[in-house]
Amino acid sequence: MQQRTLDSIRVNWPAPDNVPADRKVDLSWALGMTPNDLVDPYEPCGWLSGNSIPHLLFNPAKPDGNAGFGAAGGSRGTWVATHYKDIERVYSDNDCFSNKGTAEFQRMIGETFRSIPLAIDPPEHSKYRLFLMPHFSPSRINKMQDQIRGVVVEMIDEFAAKGEVDIAWDFGRVFPVRIFMSLMGFPPAMFEQFLDWEWDILHSNSMEKMSAALRGVLDFLRGFIAEKESIPDDHLVSAIVHGKIEGKPLTDDEKIGMVWFLWLGGLDTVAATISQMFRRLALEPEIQHQLRANPELIPSAVEEFLRTQPILSSGRLVKQDFEWHGVTLKAGDMVQCLNPSGNFDPTQFADPRRFDMTRKGNRHFTFVAGVHLCLGAPLARRELRILLEEWFTRIPDFRVKPGTNTSVYPFLLSIRNLPLVWDVTTHP
Repeated sequence: MQQRTLDSIRVNWPAPDNVPADRKVDLSWALGMTPNDLVDPYEPCGWLSGNSIPHLLFNPAKPDGNAGFGAAGGSRGTWVATHYKDIERVYSDNDCFSNKGTAEFQRMIGETFRSIPLAIDPPEHSKYRLFLMPHFSPSRINKMQDQIRGVVVEMIDEFAAKGEVDIAWDFGRVFPVRIFMSLMGFPPAMFEQFLDWEWDILHSNSMEKMSAALRGVLDFLRGFIAEKESIPDDHLVSAIVHGKIEGKPLTDDEKIGMVWFLWLGGLDTVAATISQMFRRLALEPEIQHQLRANPELIPSAVEEFLRTQPILSSGRLVKQDFEWHGVTLKAGDMVQCLNPSGNFDPTQFADPRRFDMTRKGNRHFTFVAGVHLCLGAPLARRELRILLEEWFTRIPDFRVKPGTNTSVYPFLLSIRNLPLVWDVTTHP
């Protein structure tokens, strides 16, 4: 793959008056919508955190009307932060940057409720986060550990003796969603329908499909909330429905806002991470060998998989005019944090492109940072750790099935099918 340079991505597209000409670049290729077949699929973005790259680039909306990477900024385009310290500030400086409107796809069909707590800024944000945090705390995850391990063992045992599995479609797509649906109390029969709706909302790029999926899922969730109001149980949706914040019952908008946000965030983030993790393990068998010989490294290996697989890049709205890195940011501007660049910033990570499962102080942005740090991060980490623990005790050295297309989207789209094979005669 040809190495891009700053000159090669500069464009002369229309942009707001506060954008200097030398900051205008086309970063549509960096959002993860372009597949590649590199062992490290995020490598094409790594150079954007280099010392020679200006702090704060600007990606205008494309003249053809396809906003591409600048979609978050609509017709205005978006500023892009590519260096670690700048990304850290955007995620943490709540006086200058807002999360208002984030992931509020529901507005496409005229809904007015907010995605809670993601789209809410401090200080209001804290009451909602404090309400939900106990359900994702280490003590709660500890209580779920046996269930998580049971699901992993059950699923692996179904294919271990066959010597083959499509780790993306038959495992990664299924395992974390089973755990999530159990946590929420959703009926298992909705599994395929949930994934179909989620795919159409996030990946179809079709307004018709997105609108239909949004109506379908919101109708279901409202009906499910009503059911839990009448018939409570010990799952998370019921806890939300019957919960109180500051001594007051939740409003209808607060209930659907929380349940919708958790539904949207719980379906494919861990699935994409699993698919990419096993792709890397298959393409770099030395990582497999090191983990088999040193299972105590699995927790730190999980962090390194997370660092090197930042499947999301989040944006923030500028709340007020201010000067930063020699440019003027205007209220209403969007700043996109390019995590696939920040996670490989050489000022923060020694030899950043190397997969180092002994890396210390691995403060990556895969779960974002600041007050909006991913609520489900403890659960995701535990799922990945248990998966690797049980996998390496049940499956011998594995490889990609010959003839498989290993191209991957370095984003949530990830890889839909990845058949792995192993020699059953060497099964431990």
